[in-house]
Amino acid sequence: MIPSRNTHHHPRLLQRKDDRVILHFDYDCFYASVVEHEDPTLKSKPLAIQQKQIIVTCNYEARRRGLHKLQLITEAKRLCPDVVIVLGEDLTRFRNASKELYNFLRSFSWGDRVERLGFDEVWLDVTDIVEYNACLLNGHDLQKSFFHLVRDDPLVGFPFDASTCAGDTYSAVRKVRVCDALYDRLSLGSHLAHHMRRLLESEKGYSATVGISTSKLLSKLVGNLHKPNGQTTLLPPYESTEGESNVTSFLDRHDIGSIPGIGFKTAQKLRQHILRRPASFEEGLVYGGTRESVTVAHVRSQPDLGPETLERVLAGPGAPHGIGQKVFALLHGVDNADVSAARDVPRQISLEDSYIKLDALDKVVAELVSLSSRLIERMRIDLVEHTSSSSLQHGEGTPYRVNTIPRRWLARPTTLRLTTRPRSSIQADGQRVRTFQRISRSMPIPSFMLSLTDTTEILADRLVKESLLPLFRKLHPQRGGWDLSLVNVAVTGMSDHSDGGRDIGSMMGDAVAKSDERMGKNTRECGNEIEDKLTVVDQVAESGYQDGDAGDQGNDTVSRELAGDPSHMQDIDLALQASRAARGSLNATVHGSVDDDVPMELAGDSSHIPDIDLASKPIDTTIAYTDGSIYGSMDDDVPWDDAECEREDLPSSSTAEQHTYICEYCKENVPTFAREAHVRWHLAGD
Repeated sequence: MIPSRNTHHHPRLLQRKDDRVILHFDYDCFYASVVEHEDPTLKSKPLAIQQKQIIVTCNYEARRRGLHKLQLITEAKRLCPDVVIVLGEDLTRFRNASKELYNFLRSFSWGDRVERLGFDEVWLDVTDIVEYNACLLNGHDLQKSFFHLVRDDPLVGFPFDASTCAGDTYSAVRKVRVCDALYDRLSLGSHLAHHMRRLLESEKGYSATVGISTSKLLSKLVGNLHKPNGQTTLLPPYESTEGESNVTSFLDRHDIGSIPGIGFKTAQKLRQHILRRPASFEEGLVYGGTRESVTVAHVRSQPDLGPETLERVLAGPGAPHGIGQKVFALLHGVDNADVSAARDVPRQISLEDSYIKLDALDKVVAELVSLSSRLIERMRIDLVEHTSSSSLQHGEGTPYRVNTIPRRWLARPTTLRLTTRPRSSIQADGQRVRTFQRISRSMPIPSFMLSLTDTTEILADRLVKESLLPLFRKLHPQRGGWDLSLVNVAVTGMSDHSDGGRDIGSMMGDAVAKSDERMGKNTRECGNEIEDKLTVVDQVAESGYQDGDAGDQGNDTVSRELAGDPSHMQDIDLALQASRAARGSLNATVHGSVDDDVPMELAGDSSHIPDIDLASKPIDTTIAYTDGSIYGSMDDDVPWDDAECEREDLPSSSTAEQHTYICEYCKENVPTFAREAHVRWHLAGD
């Protein structure tokens, strides 16, 4: 271990909130575990989950045989011919399992401080239940302690030995324990975690790895020490006058890229500063690592590398203000972020796909339609209150059929965002410069998305044509030459409707329906076409885009191409029709019903899984698989380090674009803050 030389920077920054007890649950091989839960016979076989042409996860038996995440299917079958491959493109089963396990863990929380990260990670702040039980400990008979799970019922709980921690521990700095209150709290947390893990496996059939400490950062990292199905407690001392502690000794051995909160670009800047040159990349890179490891100890041992110096090193386009102070604190194990309160609805809903090559408009349209359809389905599942209606089918032995009827929006998103990740141009030497930058555009969510009467297919097609394509043109005004490796569609800014008042979403859906009946479909489409023309003219004017030779002729070409030229609009309509046909074919041949979205026949015969034709579709391994994203669909809530590496939001071209929307009735620009009142005014007039 290399001790820190920057102790004079510590007093203000290293004030950890060590009065907390935080548990971090990480479900073991989650995707594979969900499939094994459905078919227990697969537990003893090498199992891999496929999205597109790669493995997104695999069980430990498969890993023992050389398989790993983000490995090509062709390579996996070569290394392990008897591997069982299950399609994982449809995330419904994984999302449902994640919610079930989240609610199970949430039931152990008193203060409802339960935060989910993705599908397979959950933090719980159990400080209140731990402090309650700490007051009840009998110091003269710790071995026969009883952990109370309910305040009002002393019989609900479990016996445990409070004289020791449950599971494994980490302690590099030895210290005799004499009346250590922090040790007692962490010990109680370890026994609670052990109890929860045991019930999670016996009642739900899933195993998890748990870390126990005083912050989200430390609990997440320390849990990685004993995988799978284990737990680790980071023991005191957390502070030491000599500059050594279990916190710093534990963090010092970690590569800076593995510290939560330090994204890939920030880690690269730190590596370059320490090495005095850019770090070399690993060939065939998958996770965004490098050949050369720069550890936390290397950074902390640099003389005078305090928050101010880090701010200068890490500052730049897209870097948040105060990044130097934030990174300095993380490198010293300081993370005072609270565990967020449990939520019944997500903060955002985000879906994305990654591509080896996406460089044609018709393909972009097809992908946008697919993502939009899935996004709207997710919105209706996660944000809409449903009621069950049961009806008995006539005939002996026929069970009840239960239908879910949408009632109202529990929360309404306010912003629609489109994000892409373009590849850099090929250099003279035939190589591409690595790029991990995402670019985004957003707009107020169109009101028709909140309709609960139209089908998802109708809404998806309209969303692409009226909203996403204009955003795409702003991101990529060029007629061609772009090649995308990722497309993401998201709705954010959830507005809560739990007050029981009249649902504005339903009102808007009704307003759209009335508007369609009154104005007629053709009139609405004509209005949209005019609106598209005006929007694109503004885009061309503000971007200064030049097509071919400089001059008015180039701009005129772009205006005709993008702003409603009949042949161009016809191409888009044909692309929408093709995507609808493809969706229908896919649903008929692959997915079946929601409950049978992945045919289990594929699990027994991997010959059904298509392989990549490397001869006809060469993979650009230098950039195709980067930054650790799961290829296929990503979702759920905002990532913990969202500001660092999840996206690079560009400023909007105009303030009005972010703060106005076009009314479905009068086609006027209305301020967003007056949106609900404006719609009510139209409804009252009707």
